[in-house]
Amino acid sequence: MKNKIQKIVLDAVQKGFEDGLLPSDHVPEMEIEEPRNSSHGDFSTNFAMVSAAIQKMPPGKIAQSLVSSIKTLGEATGEEANLIEKIEIAGPGFINFFLSKKAWHPVVDRILDQDKQYGASDIGKNEKVQIEFVSANPTGPLHVGHGRGAAVGDAIGNILCFAGFNVQKEYYINDSGRQIRTLGKSVWLKLLEETGKEIEFPDDCYQGDYIKDLACEILEKEGSKFIQGDEKETIAACAKFAAKKILKGIREDLSSFGITFDNWFSEQSLYDSGRVQKIIDEFTSKELIYKKDGALWFRTQDFGDEKNRVVVKNNGQTTYFASDIAYHMEKYERGFDRVIDVWGADHHGYIKRIEASVVASGRKSKQFEVILVQLVNLLRGGKPFQMSKRAGDFVTLKDIIDEVGKDAARFMFLSRSYDSGLDFDLELAKQKNSDNPVYYVQYVHARIAGIFLKAKQENIIQDIDFDKGENLHLLIAVEEINLIKILDTFKENVEKSAQALHPHVIFTYLMTLAAAFHGYYNRHKVITEDRELTLARLSLVLGVKKVIRNGLVLLGVNAPERM
Repeated sequence: MKNKIQKIVLDAVQKGFEDGLLPSDHVPEMEIEEPRNSSHGDFSTNFAMVSAAIQKMPPGKIAQSLVSSIKTLGEATGEEANLIEKIEIAGPGFINFFLSKKAWHPVVDRILDQDKQYGASDIGKNEKVQIEFVSANPTGPLHVGHGRGAAVGDAIGNILCFAGFNVQKEYYINDSGRQIRTLGKSVWLKLLEETGKEIEFPDDCYQGDYIKDLACEILEKEGSKFIQGDEKETIAACAKFAAKKILKGIREDLSSFGITFDNWFSEQSLYDSGRVQKIIDEFTSKELIYKKDGALWFRTQDFGDEKNRVVVKNNGQTTYFASDIAYHMEKYERGFDRVIDVWGADHHGYIKRIEASVVASGRKSKQFEVILVQLVNLLRGGKPFQMSKRAGDFVTLKDIIDEVGKDAARFMFLSRSYDSGLDFDLELAKQKNSDNPVYYVQYVHARIAGIFLKAKQENIIQDIDFDKGENLHLLIAVEEINLIKILDTFKENVEKSAQALHPHVIFTYLMTLAAAFHGYYNRHKVITEDRELTLARLSLVLGVKKVIRNGLVLLGVNAPERM
């Protein structure tokens, strides 16, 4: 509807110019917005104020000229009679539009016609985007923090796709380097301990129960002979076995969380293919990498970083930065126009160095974006809570899914902007009442499904085709028009969410729509003694049901038929 009002304004400017009411047909950047106070109309524009310098007229006179042109056009086309009930000029020149009730009814038809595509947009113009998220080292189970990052990354990917972007979701497997060697050493030491040797574990080793489980599994399969060979080779074998086993668990946990990646990319493959050395040589030839104190340094400071960074240590070992440079260059070589990384908040200091390598390669900084996901505070009944510590010192994602379910976990993770900390109350997430956000929204979908079941049982819609709305002119109650207005903004919210990379925009929208539906349902019966009115209201609530489903799908949450 906002687009229709914008077109009316643009046409009126052209008409006013042609009729000599306005000196110029130039339209500066203006706003078409919904006033906070409903007494100011359905939409308002500041065109008159922002055009004063161009038109060389007072805003009030510009507004009067524009309104005159709108009325003239409306009389000629009938647009005003069908769409606009009245227009008012307020304050220094705001133009307020009051729409007729029947102007909103086509929104319901559009929802029923477009169905699963309602709200979709083409603002992405098929731009090729890669979003990489979770990417936890395969050195232990996914924890609750990974869960929030997973929900955020997956939802952003879904929303971007729905907004017309060509999206690929990727998991980067950190299967090389110090942490993998530490994993192998941890399992090896636990193997020794399980065979009766007294072991003192170094502080940097992993000591969760899962390490013991891995060691016991190796002993069961290989026997003690597995630890009788060369220590270095045994540690490498332990690392390979453990990483593979842990990665399998990560895949299973993510699958149960409703997440499927288009690609799993191995860090080790960057070394095996020689890509890391190739990119070091390339940047060295451009004098972007230089030698100092026996190490190789990248001139990240030239690109806004606080200092230059080591890519190869003086002992010849490459740093994680080196493989990360190679990995990001590889992404762009695959043809992605834009790369989005979802990281934990503790990686904030790493952004500038990666951005430096991207810009140094000749690309624009806007082609690389990082989403930093803040921490999750687990609560039970409002009080801080720690679950089992089988993982060592953190709560696993699997623990969360097992206790509250996939839908509640995802919805709660997305209930606040990811750049704010999140209090996740496990008891709240399990409640079957309106205090629980996911229940509050899902119940709308299930309740409407129940209404239709009743309507079919009473033969009200036995032979009725609901691809198009029925008797929509009967929808005149304030709550009905308010519902339609909210439904009309779904696409706008999808675009806003995609442009800002903030899935909680969709969460907030769904909560608003659910509240409006619950308010409507509490005041008005859908199935009434008036068959025609019943059909009209069934059309409306079916539109609500479809939009609730579309929004939940974007967040990776189910839309149940019954609860």
